[in-house]
Amino acid sequence: MTANSRKFFLIVLLIVAAAAVYYSFVKPIDNKEANVESAAPGQAETASVYLSELRDLEGKPVAMDEDKLVFVNVWATWCGPCNMEMPGIQKLYDKYKAHEKVAFYIISDEDAETVNPFIARKGYKLPFYQFAGAYPPALDGNAIPRTYIIYKGKILVEEVGASQWDRPEITDLIDKQLAEI
Repeated sequence: MTANSRKFFLIVLLIVAAAAVYYSFVKPIDNKEANVESAAPGQAETASVYLSELRDLEGKPVAMDEDKLVFVNVWATWCGPCNMEMPGIQKLYDKYKAHEKVAFYIISDEDAETVNPFIARKGYKLPFYQFAGAYPPALDGNAIPRTYIIYKGKILVEEVGASQWDRPEITDLIDKQLAEI
């Protein structure tokens, strides 16, 4: 390599490095996170955590009950971790299904033709729903399963990934919240 070609190579390398630094640290990213940062103060905190356009498996609109302690699980039939945690969710539901201040929403974006045979095969007796809209920022994510326990618009528990939902810590938390309602 000659001296001139080394200088040219060094200049090109410096330009590429400067561009990389600029795009990594200086230029704002145009995505949801950038939009949240540019939102008005307190706007993200006041956004509702309840889902609109929720439907039962027959396609009928369902409104989430905002006056109850709400258990929300986002899942899919093809998701292994979702399937692993479903028996624990069924046990938790069985414990609280008759309680007038607790509501369960087991939500998938899959159609009823996919979900119903899965439910029948597994024997689950859970309140399954469909949701195909945009999740509120507090519930938005690209991982499943995602589970939230919500009361009066506040997320009390947020878990991404499979969990054992009938464990004593969860039932203690629910019982404590119910005692305060």
